[in-house]
Amino acid sequence: MKTLLKGALYLLLLLGIVFVAGGFLLPASSHVERSIVIERPPGEVHAMLNSFQRFNEWSPWYEMEPTAKYAYSGPQAGVGAAMSWQGDKVGSGSQRIVESTPPSRIVNALDFGGTEATARFDLQEEGAGTRVTWSLDSQHGYNLVSRWFGLAMDSMVGKDYEKGLLKLKQTLEDAPH
Repeated sequence: MKTLLKGALYLLLLLGIVFVAGGFLLPASSHVERSIVIERPPGEVHAMLNSFQRFNEWSPWYEMEPTAKYAYSGPQAGVGAAMSWQGDKVGSGSQRIVESTPPSRIVNALDFGGTEATARFDLQEEGAGTRVTWSLDSQHGYNLVSRWFGLAMDSMVGKDYEKGLLKLKQTLEDAPH
């Protein structure tokens, strides 16, 4: 029994060392990025993304929990426009537009209950449409749990970004000119 307990203690110690040492070897930041071409001019795409009033029309998270509570504050569009949410499945958080450069960029500051990140929409004219690139950047600093979590960020968020971009494309392209 003593040998088994001693072995379990050594295993636990080894796992702790791997977690700490491995964590410091992991990147201190993570980046997720997806893009799509939407057959609308950059100005129309920018106008849609520059306000949260129609966010749930294309949000990949809205259909996950349509009963979540949303609140809007600040101006209706542009820098300072903000949205917060709270739900059982989508959790709670907020986002606020911190940069709006028509018709090429929008930057949102995200707060997921103390975990902060930056989401960015870069819009570039492509043919008769607009290439929309949606990215998410998180800084993990010395938070080892956050660094390990950052390893899975692309696989967790990437599919939602792809779904959201497809819904954004459909919403904008189905709208009358």
